[in-house]
Amino acid sequence: GVKPVPGEVEAETPNGPSPGVPPEVRLSLRRWAVVLLFSCYSLCNAFQWIQYGSINNIFVHFYGVSTFAIDWLSMCYMLTYIPLLFPVAWLLDKRGLRLIALAGSAFNCLGAWVKLGSMKPHLFPVTVLGQVICSVAQVFILGMPSRIASVWFGSHEVSTACSIAVFGNQLGIAVGFVLPPVLVPNLEDTEQLAYHISIMFFITAAVATVLFILVIIVFQEKPPFPPSRAQALIQLKPPEEYSYVQSILRLLRNTNFVLLIVAYGLNTGCFYALSTLLNRMVIQHYPGEEVNAGRIGLTIVVSGMAGALLSGIWLDKTKTYKQTTLVVYIMSLGGLVAYTFTLSLGHLWVVFVTAGILGFFMTGYLPLGFEFAAELTYPESEGMSSGLLNVSAQVFGIIFTIAQGKIIDHFGTQAGNLFLCSFLLLGTFITVFIKADLRRQQANLDGEQTDISRDVHPALLKQSVSKAGKKHKISSLLARILPFWKTVPPSTR
Repeated sequence: GVKPVPGEVEAETPNGPSPGVPPEVRLSLRRWAVVLLFSCYSLCNAFQWIQYGSINNIFVHFYGVSTFAIDWLSMCYMLTYIPLLFPVAWLLDKRGLRLIALAGSAFNCLGAWVKLGSMKPHLFPVTVLGQVICSVAQVFILGMPSRIASVWFGSHEVSTACSIAVFGNQLGIAVGFVLPPVLVPNLEDTEQLAYHISIMFFITAAVATVLFILVIIVFQEKPPFPPSRAQALIQLKPPEEYSYVQSILRLLRNTNFVLLIVAYGLNTGCFYALSTLLNRMVIQHYPGEEVNAGRIGLTIVVSGMAGALLSGIWLDKTKTYKQTTLVVYIMSLGGLVAYTFTLSLGHLWVVFVTAGILGFFMTGYLPLGFEFAAELTYPESEGMSSGLLNVSAQVFGIIFTIAQGKIIDHFGTQAGNLFLCSFLLLGTFITVFIKADLRRQQANLDGEQTDISRDVHPALLKQSVSKAGKKHKISSLLARILPFWKTVPPSTR
């Protein structure tokens, strides 16, 4: 008397659901092409963010500008994001994923080609223009991972998909740390230096162009069928019911989400500051080690990618968003403390180890924040929730980069890193007070229970309800006797 519940099968069907009928839940094979292509052009954009900072001293010599001016080539990514978030989030809600993907890859390609026109020391303004265009592209990229994951992937793989989407951005930072020191050696001859810089810029422009063409061909708005119950419920709502302004107000009234905004901004802002100033910190203790400075940055990001991927898989298996986020936050703080006190010991291998531990948790935190936000704010737009997280990260990133740079100049690298440690400690305390209100998971569970109750034989349904009632009574009794029982997640009970 029990019919099987319709599963999420691998299929790609050209016909959509009939009007007035709830859409069938299916997975599209194209979802993997979409998320991998997004990761690739996100990689290219992230590479262009850090390519100046990873060889800061070389660009200072080539363009004849101050260290602070080169730092701004990284910080302009953060500054541009803040005013452009709301227009881009509005476009994402009104026009969808495909337009945002096309715009992001197009700006990324254009900025890369503009930089090729800055191959003379007096053309620093041209390279600034190219970097600003790339920073505009970033606004169309950073808020996409959780949206792509929700629109294209099933409930059992959404966190893993988000991690893969973030994975590309982190890999781009890793390549941005290790490749520029190899392609652009520290030479005194300006003409030779211009030649090596032009090779780096040309490779970047060629890759960005290929990726833009692939986005035009491959990237689609959404799959033929919703991939999860939560997405099916969103698609059933008439578009006229959605209000962009009301959505923002609802997000800002969500106390748990506001706490997450601050905690995410503190953690990611610290990561941005460390990435931007890494070359300066390493060179200060290990002169002439530009290549190893890039490798340390590579270690931070590659270990962070492993952390991000494992975190996504763990979340899909356990759904323990609050607990996982808190543990990763605490370990990020511990990793930064260890890195702070080993940087000046004179042993590069020790710095590699502590930097790897720091990266595993600090960079691994990024997709956790996106997915936790999507859970806390469902059914609001993932683009807006991710965007607000990123605005917080950009604001704190600018503040921390400028402040830590000044502290390093006057008091040394240890004082600068301890400055960041204090804010990670604050972020840890804030995370403790975030309640795990997992609304998206609840929507998926409600949808599954509705399907089961519709198809199950009445006698079996009555038996199931009876068992659920007994379970609830036992749970209530335990809650009275054992106070800590209240802290155990319902799924574990």
